[in-house]
Amino acid sequence: MVARGAMARFWSLESLQMVAADGGTESSALVDDNGSEEDYSYEELCQAAPRYLQPGGEQLAINELISDGTVVYAEALWDHVTMDDQELGFKAGDVIRVLEASNKDWWWGRNEDKEAWFPASFVRLRVNQEEVPENCSNIQDEEQDSDTSKHRQKIAENRDQMRTNVIQEIMKTERVYIKHLKDICEGYIRQCRKHTGMFTTAQLSTIFGNIEDIYKFQRKFLKDLEKQYNKEEPHLSEIGSCFLQHQEGFAIYSEYCNNHPSACIELSRLMKQGKYRHFFEACRLLQQMIDIAIDGFLLTPVQKICKYPLQLAELLKYTTQEHSDYSNIKAAYEAMKNVACLINERKRRLESIDKIARWQVSIVDWEGPDVLARSSELIHSGELTKISKQGKSQQRTFFLFDHQLVFCKKDLLRRDILYYKDRIDMDETEIVDTEDGRDKDFNINVKNAFKIINRTTEEVHLFCAKKQEDKKRWMEACENERRRVREDKEMGMEISENQKKQAMQNARKSRQGKIKGVSYNGCPLPPLHQTLHPLHQRHITVPTSVPQQQVFALAEPKRKPSLFWHTFNKLTPFKK
Repeated sequence: MVARGAMARFWSLESLQMVAADGGTESSALVDDNGSEEDYSYEELCQAAPRYLQPGGEQLAINELISDGTVVYAEALWDHVTMDDQELGFKAGDVIRVLEASNKDWWWGRNEDKEAWFPASFVRLRVNQEEVPENCSNIQDEEQDSDTSKHRQKIAENRDQMRTNVIQEIMKTERVYIKHLKDICEGYIRQCRKHTGMFTTAQLSTIFGNIEDIYKFQRKFLKDLEKQYNKEEPHLSEIGSCFLQHQEGFAIYSEYCNNHPSACIELSRLMKQGKYRHFFEACRLLQQMIDIAIDGFLLTPVQKICKYPLQLAELLKYTTQEHSDYSNIKAAYEAMKNVACLINERKRRLESIDKIARWQVSIVDWEGPDVLARSSELIHSGELTKISKQGKSQQRTFFLFDHQLVFCKKDLLRRDILYYKDRIDMDETEIVDTEDGRDKDFNINVKNAFKIINRTTEEVHLFCAKKQEDKKRWMEACENERRRVREDKEMGMEISENQKKQAMQNARKSRQGKIKGVSYNGCPLPPLHQTLHPLHQRHITVPTSVPQQQVFALAEPKRKPSLFWHTFNKLTPFKK
């Protein structure tokens, strides 16, 4: 922050004048659909939630509380398993006392076992710090006197006060979020559009995505939220219905989150040039925005959509079943959790179709529709022996996608080259276990076999695995494929035709560039097939080295991959 503040003093006057000359000092109030202006001024927001509008924000507030002698607790979101003596291990749900938080990535804390460092991205602060955690009586200071303990216990029993704290937290963060969105739309986008020589329409679309639509939606949402907020008795507020009423509208975040990596790349490219760094800083200063870089502002919608389930879970915790808002809060929590999961899944699935497209264009003699015409995820892959009605066995490499099973043949000399052979529609099939011994349908002896039977045409496909374990995995994968298809339908998971078409175009363009001019004895070489690995997790993962500000809040920490999948390294799609 100090470095950025020092840099701000050296921004050129030309940059400031360039923005100001184009109307940077004009009124920044936007008019909503009903013709009214914003309800909150910058000063009012500072008074309502000052700790969110200062450089360093929440981290600064934590350190101030700790230095004042306040006991600060954090709750673990996920397990943290470590063999390092200097790191604190814990399980999801454990309560940790935060002793020092000057580093944004690693905090120093204490649980029942010891004091050590732990990753800040694995925990969240408790909204109600006054509540004494049930499982952390051993980590409270022994020096606390009995009066303090009684006082804390009394507050803990006051559920209405706890609910008030959570409600106020939701309202404050929502107002601050609206302020950030307004600053982005008026401080950055408005000025960028006036400088057509610096930004093309396509660039602005890439950098800012649909954030203006999000701003418009969030203003409506906050307006309805304010109507349900009881200022005199906040614990009586009934805000659950607002989330349920707008739950479909939150789907617009999916487009923004999917576009965000591209926005970061484009912004990083522009920031290499001094004129763009000066321009964006001039916009920030004229809008009187807090000391956060533009990439930090653009991350806020990604963080916000994944924070809603955490806030609603906290609110549900302090809402009794007798409360008039209990059923709506419970339903809202499930709805927003599904929204966040769907956004994570769509992001992962978009990454998946790019890899599938690159894999397909590397297969020789491909026939029929593209894989992406029906599928968007590889579920399992490996080698099986396919047996025909005539008893002829064929060794093939199979790739099980949602809705279809594709199989290929390895080149006799170049084992890293695959030739397309055929595919099986999985939508009208059932999987049948076959006992070892003589099969009556094919009249041959089989081992580790199973069948895929088309219910419509009654066509039977017989497959044999090398080991019993391989057969079991294939049958489980086929069941998993049907389950995922059902889940996709229930979740409304769809990838647009334009996104699929773009993925195939990019893959073909990339492939043509790589094999251009490559030949052997005057003949062009067939392309090497792309290795593709199944994606087992239906959400993105969070490496422990990445700060919390750079990841989705609901994503889980990275797990070690199963050793099983390494055996298919050279045959299967998708490396994580």
